[in-house]
Amino acid sequence: MSLAHNGVLFLDELPEFQRGALEALRQPLESARASVARANAHVTYPARVQLVAAMNPCRCGYLGDAALACTKAPKCGAEYQSKISGPLFDRIDLHMEVPPVSPADLSLPPAAEGSAEVAARVAAARRLQAERFERLAAGRTIRCNAEADGQLLEGIAAPDPQGRTLLTEAAERMRLSGRGYHRVLRVARTLADLDHSEGVRRIHVAEALSYRRLMPGRGG
Repeated sequence: MSLAHNGVLFLDELPEFQRGALEALRQPLESARASVARANAHVTYPARVQLVAAMNPCRCGYLGDAALACTKAPKCGAEYQSKISGPLFDRIDLHMEVPPVSPADLSLPPAAEGSAEVAARVAAARRLQAERFERLAAGRTIRCNAEADGQLLEGIAAPDPQGRTLLTEAAERMRLSGRGYHRVLRVARTLADLDHSEGVRRIHVAEALSYRRLMPGRGG
């Protein structure tokens, strides 16, 4: 499995990959570098990727559908999803559940906002971030919110008082790790950029939190 610089790494049916292969992604996802150690050499390659992963809720794919689910439900779902370790799951910023498409959905008119319009909004937000970090990053090569950390992240993504209260309460309730907490801040800052908002407000924190889903067995 090769990790290309600034590429997209798409893993379909994530739990079907060998556990060792998935765990080997943890450090590259965190540091944007992949290190290969051998007896006589230690080589490090750039590995800044956008990880996109997809998975069914269980092996048969029908968890939650009483008419089609297998006889092992819901235990099979917890077992299947538990193949993804907490630390790896924690490194994924956005967790989205996609419900099945019904026949009625297929007959709906196209969305009012198409791909071109969405792409334009994303490009505008990326330009805003590039300009921000050109001013604030003090010589560091940072291009977007995903690369900000430490005091820089706190400076650009500090929520308003209502947002800070919500984030603190949610972090306790959802048992967010430090990594998860900061990833929520980054996502909230990006949502604010897409909203053309100078500050991060409660609504942005709430939406960012909605994209963090607890894995089975981690409480709620």
